[in-house]
Amino acid sequence: MNNFKRYFTSIIASKTFRPVIWIIVIFSITLFIVDTFVMPYYVNKGGTLVVPKVVGLKEESARKILDSLHLEPRRGEIRQDPSYPEGYVILQNPAAEQTVKTGRRVYLTISGGEQDVIVPSLRGRSIRDAKFALDRAALRQGAIQYQVSIELPEGTIITQDIPPGSKVKKNTFISVIVSAGESMDSIYIPSLIGMTFSEAQKHLKEKGLRTGNITYQINDELLPNTVIDQLPRENEVVTTQKEVDLFISQTPDKSNKKTEREK
Repeated sequence: MNNFKRYFTSIIASKTFRPVIWIIVIFSITLFIVDTFVMPYYVNKGGTLVVPKVVGLKEESARKILDSLHLEPRRGEIRQDPSYPEGYVILQNPAAEQTVKTGRRVYLTISGGEQDVIVPSLRGRSIRDAKFALDRAALRQGAIQYQVSIELPEGTIITQDIPPGSKVKKNTFISVIVSAGESMDSIYIPSLIGMTFSEAQKHLKEKGLRTGNITYQINDELLPNTVIDQLPRENEVVTTQKEVDLFISQTPDKSNKKTEREK
């Protein structure tokens, strides 16, 4: 044991080992100084603050808040998002409540609003077909006007107020002009909604109109054979003998929808 101690002491005291000891000592001191003084000074230089929440605010308002705290707002990407109106902040980076240095950049993702839909072409279609096309595109049927036309047969759409291929918001109303044939005798469409099927047929006949396509739809809130909807709609101007399509309620147990045509 005494021999080992003498051997270890001789190694430490040797000229070869002394530089190694000095290197270890200097490294330890340097690490201590960096960890205790240099790094805290660098991190806290200029001060720190907590990032505020700006999600849900208009971009302009979010920028003013960040500027007032000496943070640097930067616009990121624009995303379609139905949850936030167009121009509102939907994401921020860094997130709210994070501690950052003064002057830190905060990237804002901005809502582009709800995704637009494409307007279908309605020219040459019947009003009924146009309604189904608009429903599929998440659009709504607007006003219907009639115009004498020798180019297109009676009851077909001549033109639409928003051109096909246009991008619009969901539930936008699309108004159309429909051919009244080569001559037009004005008749106002009566309201048939809420009538029984037989009452609606009788009312149409009295007005000089005809029953068109009949579509049955399941509805457990109304009595069977009640008119749910109609095309054309109330107070639209049409020609004599114009056909009016009816949507009729049926009980839930009749699961198959039927369509029939009556003259």
